[in-house]
Amino acid sequence: MNARTEPAEAGPGAPARPPLVRELLLVAGLFLVYKFGRQLATGHTAEAFRNAHRVWDWERALRMPDEGTVQSLLLHGDTLIHTANTYYAVVHFPATAAFLVWLYLRRPAHYVWARRVLAALTGAALVLHLVFPLAPPRMLGATGLIDTARVFGPSVYGPPSTDALSNQFAAMPSLHFGWALMVAIGLIVATRSRWRWLWLLHPLLTLLVIVGTANHYWLDVIVATALLGLALAVLRLPHGPRCAVPHRRRDELRLRTAERQEQLVGAGR
Repeated sequence: MNARTEPAEAGPGAPARPPLVRELLLVAGLFLVYKFGRQLATGHTAEAFRNAHRVWDWERALRMPDEGTVQSLLLHGDTLIHTANTYYAVVHFPATAAFLVWLYLRRPAHYVWARRVLAALTGAALVLHLVFPLAPPRMLGATGLIDTARVFGPSVYGPPSTDALSNQFAAMPSLHFGWALMVAIGLIVATRSRWRWLWLLHPLLTLLVIVGTANHYWLDVIVATALLGLALAVLRLPHGPRCAVPHRRRDELRLRTAERQEQLVGAGR
């Protein structure tokens, strides 16, 4: 890493990392609460399918793109669709966890902010899952879409009637996309590399995957984005000494450069 991407040295004004054990317990507790909350939303199959028909009709009324267009692109080859299914199955949680771990180790102030935003987004999503159960497009015959994970693999879901690990009728909002977008935003804010905007490829790929594999509607993505925007507006990144370390590092580099230039000028006299 170079001076534009390397985190600043810890100094007197650098924020202290939250206690590790407390953070592990907090994150684990939030995850368990979310999983338990998702289970509370099970058993609303008829309502979930009624809502699915509504969402599909709303999208057509709004003349939104057909999700089938994205799926047809992925179905051009078995390797491509298998890769998309794998991305959906294995990237979501590890990428978010790695993001939080990196922030905890290298950007403590950004970590606390990101953790709060993710918790707020997930809590809001849980409420919406409870009040608006929604069957994904892969279950709705009217969409004409196929369940690519079931057909091509790998799949993370079993039959909805026997799936005790997840609530498959919690399509709106898409936390796959919401978390991916927050990861990109967090890394863009926390780093200074000129290439940091490439992190937006993560939510872009996630968008194509969740729609192309028929796990989410476009409206699921729009609602997730709106909820994340609201969380970011309410939970702003702290400013001041706690987050001023990168700027102090930049000032130190400028001062050292000026001193070296003065030394070279003095030596040439």
